Amino acid sequence: MARTHYFPEDRVHYVWDNELEPVITAAPGDTVVYRTREVSDGQISPDSTADALATFDWDRVYPLSGPVAVEGAEPGDTLVVEVVDIHTAGWGWTAVIPGFGLLPEDFPDAYLKIFDLSNGDYTLFNDDIAIPIDPFFGTMGVNPNDPAKPAIMPPGPFGGNMDTRHITKGSVLYLPVQMPGALFSCGDAHAAQGDGEVCVTGIESPMYAALRFDLMKGKSIPAPQFQTPGALTPWSEGAGWYATMGVNPDLMVAAKDSLRAMVEHISTIYGLEPVEAYVLASLVVDLKISEIVDQPNWIVSSYLPLAIFS
Repeated sequence: MARTHYFPEDRVHYVWDNELEPVITAAPGDTVVYRTREVSDGQISPDSTADALATFDWDRVYPLSGPVAVEGAEPGDTLVVEVVDIHTAGWGWTAVIPGFGLLPEDFPDAYLKIFDLSNGDYTLFNDDIAIPIDPFFGTMGVNPNDPAKPAIMPPGPFGGNMDTRHITKGSVLYLPVQMPGALFSCGDAHAAQGDGEVCVTGIESPMYAALRFDLMKGKSIPAPQFQTPGALTPWSEGAGWYATMGVNPDLMVAAKDSLRAMVEHISTIYGLEPVEAYVLASLVVDLKISEIVDQPNWIVSSYLPLAIFS
């Protein structure tokens, strides 16, 4: 009989540590119910201002709920994680953190925006812009086979801080097991984010979730894979997109050029301050590689969903 486990809210860790003992051991088919903390671990609250970013304790950033061991998981297997349910705890925040993001040289000053997520379906960026709420975990992964206890921020072939916004309710994530028991952890949940998370934050939110675990024995994959239950962005497809391109022999430069053009477009057309346009892009704009075979120049495009303005 499959069981439901409730992960204790007070058990978190801040680095990938394969010496941690599992908090819960689940059998294949079991479900684990979580209430996770937002990524600052309480250093940002609904009443915070941008001043809070100046005193960040970075050792407390990325509190992950875990690890959960899965019975029978061994290196060479694939862990299957189904997102049965996920929804926010009612509020969230987005920030420009000095030194981080795709355009740190353009936006060197701290900026913080608090969001009311109690509607459940959308949140207002301002009176004219509504952002759909589509929650997901920015970080899901198994413990890597690495005694160095790596930081959580960069992802790896074990998963981790992937910030892949399409792993929402109904999606299934596949992770290559690297340690006995798999030792799965999750956190860094977002209520909304564009592909790229260009200012380094989505709408960071405490989150409720239920994840169901299974195993694919003897099947090895090189890095995470996932499957979605349907269309990637059904809320935006009917209203069209506006896209800006960056063309350069360096993909990173192309991405920056594309984003700069999008920030200028949003600022000019919709009357936002440049920093607001940058933050909005982090929440709704999708960066895509449009062309990568015609040497020497590659194209990165930034896609703005026009549905948010209607």
